[in-house]
Amino acid sequence: CHTSGMLTPNGKEYAQKIPREELTHLILKLLQAWKEPLSHFNQHIEHHQELPDDSLNKAKQISNMVHELKTGVEKVTEKMQSMGIISNSLNGMASSEGTGLSISNEPNTMSDSDFIHCFRRDSNKVQSYLKILKCRIMPENSC
Repeated sequence: CHTSGMLTPNGKEYAQKIPREELTHLILKLLQAWKEPLSHFNQHIEHHQELPDDSLNKAKQISNMVHELKTGVEKVTEKMQSMGIISNSLNGMASSEGTGLSISNEPNTMSDSDFIHCFRRDSNKVQSYLKILKCRIMPENSC
């Protein structure tokens, strides 16, 4: 996986120990790290004539959802900064330069199933980290 070099906590217990700012930064880095590979993957599967249109549409929909999620996390981050929940140290850290990853042609170097496996793994991480962050920000949700 192209994000394997990213330091991420192993398990929920370790993720819960990470400060809010670092957890937010990690979420943004993971989402940004998938922008380009998903775009390449979409281009790659468009050349598969045997795939039904529904599969192609699903792949594009996933890319759009990742982009929307990243935009949403950025907005939440801005709100948290304005409320003083986290500092402004995250500004500009979600750019592709901030990830420090080489991701240019990842789908071409692994099978589609491996690519999907890696995406699912990172999606699960993002989901877990967002839940932890939500519980820290809004403890009244009985997390």
